[in-house]
Amino acid sequence: MRTGAGSMVILYGLPHSLYTGKVRSYLRKRGLAHVERSPAHSDFRAEVVPRIGRAIIPVVQLPNGAFVQDSADIIDHLDRDAPRPGALPEGALQRVVALVVQLYAVAGLTRHAMHYRWSCFDEQSAFLNHAFRASCDETGAQAVMARMAGYLPMLGVTTETAPAIERSYHDLLDVLEGHFALHPYLLGGAPSIGDYALFGPLFAHLGRDPVPSQIMKNRAPSLFRWTERMQAPDADMPEFPDHVPGFLPNDAVADSLTPLLRHISLDLFPVLHDLAAALARHVADHDPAEGAPVTDMPHQRILTTIRTRFRGVPHDSGVQPYLFYLWQKITDSVDMLDGSTRERVTTTLDRHGLGGLLTIARPIRVERRDHREVWGRRIAETRAHPVRAASGNG
Repeated sequence: MRTGAGSMVILYGLPHSLYTGKVRSYLRKRGLAHVERSPAHSDFRAEVVPRIGRAIIPVVQLPNGAFVQDSADIIDHLDRDAPRPGALPEGALQRVVALVVQLYAVAGLTRHAMHYRWSCFDEQSAFLNHAFRASCDETGAQAVMARMAGYLPMLGVTTETAPAIERSYHDLLDVLEGHFALHPYLLGGAPSIGDYALFGPLFAHLGRDPVPSQIMKNRAPSLFRWTERMQAPDADMPEFPDHVPGFLPNDAVADSLTPLLRHISLDLFPVLHDLAAALARHVADHDPAEGAPVTDMPHQRILTTIRTRFRGVPHDSGVQPYLFYLWQKITDSVDMLDGSTRERVTTTLDRHGLGGLLTIARPIRVERRDHREVWGRRIAETRAHPVRAASGNG
């Protein structure tokens, strides 16, 4: 039985949860009345888990009683009826850039977030113990933390990759500092889905946990200020009197984002090539039926493990079906464009080494139904847009 929420959205999440942070920021920025509850709330076990099929956050319960799980799905659902500009820009190039950043935040930046949280545990144990005890007792908190730390190998976080991950984090701080010193948000004077996606790891882990947040404050103060801005209910950009609310006019993307797009290219490839090849092998071996669950159990996050490289360092990595779901949001967005607009978008991606997002073949779609990933239709070898030779790291 729902209690005390009235007509408000109920957000089930936690302060230190990466994906909860993304949704919470959206709810605040859009002025949506909501109440946040932890998984320790009695309604979570009684109502949420039976409906979703597993204990997972974030989940929102809408005023009509419906549940939506997954941060991307939650924002997509809520944004359909939101005032414009919404989280997903209407401009073709801005929309694709925002979706590319969303993919990067999961496929790339989750590695950094988890490395700094768990590889640096001893230096920040008091903070993390306090955070994880918010939703369970000491025994439960220790079990949850051990499970979270156990995801590091799946994400390619090892003693061998750690130096490259830390160099990548420092590089990211530098490129985002350069942008946020000039602009309040990624695409101008309003947050996009790219901002919300970045905010998850850059606040919940890297902007709150003592070790990485201190690095951020010292190296990228404008970026840290952006993490504050993303929690405010208004635009919160007094430092930018010339910026008006809304995305940059004429579908423009600031030149100061160029270093970020090149950074994304460096971090995402060649792993996306290797993930797509693993997906092709899995489909060939198992011939999945359209509509069937992608994994055997709802809580299972990976199909298999592959050998790949991050910035030249070999490591094992889990193949997460969810990444393909986010990836195809990019290709779907490009597929719907007309010829001249499509050429402008694809040329921009090529110029920044991201052309492979459009040209790397994937044999099947991954969709989400009933709060989990399922197999979609097979993808024809020739996509709707012309296949071009990918440039740069793509």
